[in-house]
Amino acid sequence: MDMRHLTLALLGSVSLAACGQGADEATTKTAPVENTEAATTEVNADAVAAESERLNQWFAERWEEELDFSPMFKTYLGRKDDQELVDDVSEAAEDRQLEWRRDAVAKMKSSFDYDSLTPEAQTSYDIFAYQLDEAEAEHEFRRRHYVFHQMYGPHADLSNFLINFHSVETAEDMDAYITRIGGISVALEQSLERAKIAASEGVRPPRFAYDGVIKQSRALIDGAPFEGEGDAPLWADAKRKIDTLLAAGAIDEEQAETMRGEAREALVSVYKPTYDAVIAWFESDIENSDENAKGVGSLPQGKAFYEERLAHSTTTDMTADEVHQLGLDEVARIRTEMEAIKEKVGFEGTLQEFFDFVREDEQFYYPNTDEGRQAYIDAADAKLAYIKDLLPDYFGILPKADLVVKRVEAFRERDGGAQHYYPGTPDGSRPGIYYAHLSDMGAMPIPQLEVIAYHEGLPGHHMQLSIAQELTGVPEFRTQAGFTAYSEGWGLYSELLAKEMGAYDDPYSDFGRLTTEIWRAIRLVLDTGIHAKGWTQEQAVDYFIENSPAAEGQIRSEVMRYIVMPGQATAYKIGMLKILELRAEAKEALGDDFDIKGFHDTVLGGGALPLSVLERRVDRWVEDQKAS
Repeated sequence: MDMRHLTLALLGSVSLAACGQGADEATTKTAPVENTEAATTEVNADAVAAESERLNQWFAERWEEELDFSPMFKTYLGRKDDQELVDDVSEAAEDRQLEWRRDAVAKMKSSFDYDSLTPEAQTSYDIFAYQLDEAEAEHEFRRRHYVFHQMYGPHADLSNFLINFHSVETAEDMDAYITRIGGISVALEQSLERAKIAASEGVRPPRFAYDGVIKQSRALIDGAPFEGEGDAPLWADAKRKIDTLLAAGAIDEEQAETMRGEAREALVSVYKPTYDAVIAWFESDIENSDENAKGVGSLPQGKAFYEERLAHSTTTDMTADEVHQLGLDEVARIRTEMEAIKEKVGFEGTLQEFFDFVREDEQFYYPNTDEGRQAYIDAADAKLAYIKDLLPDYFGILPKADLVVKRVEAFRERDGGAQHYYPGTPDGSRPGIYYAHLSDMGAMPIPQLEVIAYHEGLPGHHMQLSIAQELTGVPEFRTQAGFTAYSEGWGLYSELLAKEMGAYDDPYSDFGRLTTEIWRAIRLVLDTGIHAKGWTQEQAVDYFIENSPAAEGQIRSEVMRYIVMPGQATAYKIGMLKILELRAEAKEALGDDFDIKGFHDTVLGGGALPLSVLERRVDRWVEDQKAS
């Protein structure tokens, strides 16, 4: 799962031949002399290139304006301007950003001739306008979202940001870090205020989310310089970064001690009181939450809100009923493939009994010890190294950024939590990180280790997002685009692609691949079942257990995820199926001329796109291949 919380937009690739063809059609009617026609075509092509470059420069200026709304995103990108600031997350700030986007899109439409742009520039134009449409649709329901819940939220994300993304290489960097301790407290207060407003309108996450927020928040203020044993996470991180500066000679001991004192004071006088306030409100309001979790269909405007969430996540106009039926069909198909593997390994019994065997037998789990956790990380590293050697046979464009596998930090780790990926910086100074929740090794089956490594790492999220960030010659806002159906669809497609590349030589690992694929098909059933059809939490858990060998801890964590993140889980299967559909159509159209490397470079070389835009991009590539 790609965990970027702020996303913007991206690319496509155009041949000059396509521009020339359009220019020929426009000039043939008026140019009776062949040489004049060629000259006119060249002039028109130059004009198109010039207009496209003018638009790209305009996008560069708008990108800097957009980044000014989020100094934290600048840090995420590896930049150090405004690094002492924290985002304003109030409703008023959101209103200002929406007005900026409305104004920017209006100016784009009035200042540039769409028909005078290259197809690549037209894609940029389309995405910039699409982002406004998304923002407008989401704005209507901004008080229907759960601000805090157990999956993510400002209570965990803000501190995680300082620990993992605010790099400290100089004394000035550390000063900015200390200032940001106060800043994240302000953002946390703003978020709490928004949660209170939502609650006043009848929008509260279920009780288990309250429990998760309280637990995670307490973990952040447990230990020095507060009460408790050991060091609290942010204090430990601040001391570590100060000590690193001291060891590097960037500061002396007197400066180090001053910084420690300032960090301690910010934590004690500003940071902890804010977390105390968050915990106090959630503890006081928990009795108003629903112990029997319901979908968002039960909220005010619930049906319309869920429709917006489906459209946002899938970038399609599929209805909840259509998504639900697709899930049922996919579950049935994948069960047939699972039956075949059950027969292959010689298991005597029903598929449900085989599920129980894979779910419960000790051979399929590492020990629930530090040694077992390290063995899991080492095995994931080995699988990623294996697939990395095969990438040049399937891709022309390869990522430059490194990838590391890490355990989730203790303060935000959850038993059975979804593994996820954080991209590195565009310049490669920070590697991409594949995070695994390893607090309960009984929720981390070995047969699924390989497939999840491919999804989160290579050729999955790390490859797709790194290539997107490393793209050149396109507006920078597109290198940071985020469309869930595209990115998660690619992640799921990568799981199958790895099999085509020779992975999963152990049939149990291949069964693990099918386990995660049916998992994503089950999501189509459960997400729509919970939010559009009134399914209960236990009804969803029972369906999941009946159709998957996933560990029960995983299953319960997943169902709770779907409840608090409506629509998001539907993106995976829908995106994967679209990529497979486009590949099949391209193969049929090109026959022996189909090149898998060219197809993959076309899909990834455009960055994250709405599925309809991706389809146009692949269709254009197919036509270019036919013409070459």
